[in-house]
Amino acid sequence: MSSDRPPGPPGLDLDRLRAHLDRERPGLLAAGPLTGRLIEGGRSNLTYAVSDGTGHWVVRRPPLGHVLATAHDMKREHRVISALHPTAVPVPRTVLLCEDEEVIGAPFYVMEFVAGTPYRTADQLAPLGPERTRAAVLGLVDTLVDLHAVDPAAVGLGDFGRPEGFLDRQLRRWGKQLAASRGRDLPGIEELHAALGRALPVSPAATVVHGDYRLDNVLLDTSGGPGGPDRVAAVLDWEMSTLGDPLTDLGLLVMYSVALEVPDSPVSTTASAPGHPDPAELIERYAARSGRDVAAVSWYTAFAWFKLAVILEGIHYRYTLGQTVGAGFDRIGDLVPVFIERGLTTLNEG
Repeated sequence: MSSDRPPGPPGLDLDRLRAHLDRERPGLLAAGPLTGRLIEGGRSNLTYAVSDGTGHWVVRRPPLGHVLATAHDMKREHRVISALHPTAVPVPRTVLLCEDEEVIGAPFYVMEFVAGTPYRTADQLAPLGPERTRAAVLGLVDTLVDLHAVDPAAVGLGDFGRPEGFLDRQLRRWGKQLAASRGRDLPGIEELHAALGRALPVSPAATVVHGDYRLDNVLLDTSGGPGGPDRVAAVLDWEMSTLGDPLTDLGLLVMYSVALEVPDSPVSTTASAPGHPDPAELIERYAARSGRDVAAVSWYTAFAWFKLAVILEGIHYRYTLGQTVGAGFDRIGDLVPVFIERGLTTLNEG
């Protein structure tokens, strides 16, 4: 099929996508070619915005050069979003899942396009002003409570993970990840890992866990439309979702609500935006609305600091090997000791 239009973005053959959608969902697309662009900001799986000139959709696929194991991610993401769509959790409506790698070179799924804004830094959030910022972040907590209130079995996700021994497996998994991506001495990291293991809390009843729940993984509707201003329009990036301990989501959200206070940090949070609720208020709101005991939240927050320290060390390790290029990667390594220290302090202060 010849065309004067520019080629599609890397990893997405728009003509083959069009042919597949016409075959599997006849009538979905208007006549004419598709256009598409890569949506920046994703950390692993690739996200594209696609349009036929009238309607808009989003396509998700594994990263370029993916290994076969990642093919499973598409099916899991599609499954959890499809299951949650009828619930109070705002997620896009799914259109189809394609596990045939012959179509665009990898498994993928298509979902509706949801209008909204992701906020990744305090500077981006600041124009909303203190009152709207506060309301938006508290709404983020309320949406997390809604997610954790979903009965997995009732939406067909009863076998979506293995909740038994979840925290122990998580701790071992991230310990192995550290061992595999480390090329320097990191004072305190073994101490933090061991201390987390000694203080392992008893998990509450398992829920669907997002796994990477924070403000820049949701879209906020800032138009003031139905549902009120600055509501969570969609929760995105479900690639780490499973069944497990809901307080791991809370701990990560709390961690991202602590200002790093590191000048020119390549890792940013929105915590310093005017009006951003402090961690104590987020914890209190979650506890009040969910009814869960959050007495051990310091463990979950310390675990989040540890997990991010491991992730950042992995990025630093790949940078030292020349496998990662781009702005800011040269400073990632300096952040790792900060995260280790925060984790130890959080756990010790309890």
